[in-house]
Amino acid sequence: MDSLINLSDSYADSGVEEVLCKLECDLVGLKPVKTRIKEIAALLLVDRVRQDINLSSTKPSLHMSFTGRPGTGKTTVACQISEILHRLGYLRKGHVVTVTRDDLVGQYVGHTAPKTKEMIKRAQGGVLFVDEAYYLYKTGNERDYGAEAIEILLQEMERQREDFVVIFAGYKDLMETFYKSNPGLYSRVAHHIDFPDYTDKELMEIANLFLVKESYSFSENAILAFNEYIQLRRQLPFFANARSIRNAIDRTRLRQANRLFSRMGEALSREDLMTIEASDIKASSVFKGQIEGR
Repeated sequence: MDSLINLSDSYADSGVEEVLCKLECDLVGLKPVKTRIKEIAALLLVDRVRQDINLSSTKPSLHMSFTGRPGTGKTTVACQISEILHRLGYLRKGHVVTVTRDDLVGQYVGHTAPKTKEMIKRAQGGVLFVDEAYYLYKTGNERDYGAEAIEILLQEMERQREDFVVIFAGYKDLMETFYKSNPGLYSRVAHHIDFPDYTDKELMEIANLFLVKESYSFSENAILAFNEYIQLRRQLPFFANARSIRNAIDRTRLRQANRLFSRMGEALSREDLMTIEASDIKASSVFKGQIEGR
């Protein structure tokens, strides 16, 4: 009679639970993304157990595509995915090498291949995260070498599929055009994961996480003011979800510091130093319909 296998023991031994818990704690929202990552982790855990009892099967393809607007957690999730693959034995190192077009595409004949292969070499044992991947392909430009970089990536994704994982990332609509640029590209990518924009409520939660991390807090009126800020900022150009919120908190801290500095000579309490007031937020140019920092 075959011995029975307890998957919970294998799960505990792998250390994957720790990574998934960190993913849950570090990232607000993104429920469909987190669900998909857990599904991939489950697939790989079962695959590893099958290998342990000599049930032969082809290793799952692990190349991925992350689509979504800036600031939706794509880079953070790539790091967590790499850690999961490392803990389950699918990657030797589990590091992430982030590249853009400039890291892969050369300026003249014979320049692209060594650049692309060097980045692949650096990523061996880990993840090659190709950010804004659609810039690799430029339509109607015969002198552009992006297509060569794509071809090399495709070859190595298949040839070295057990030694590194490629994650292509970028805006959803532009990534769809990118995948149409090469017939073999889409089929090489097993997991296509879309990262949704955060809701206003989630962005407020993210703001509070940033504040707590830096030992700040909103006053009651500041909470109302920042909720209004989120609604207004979302309507302006170059909105980048959590990244825009982080920048907004940094600028709010700057205004709070200047407000406190103007009270030079007064005794300040611990609460004074920690509290963000509505005036620190309302001074933002966003309330005038303008993007901050411009």
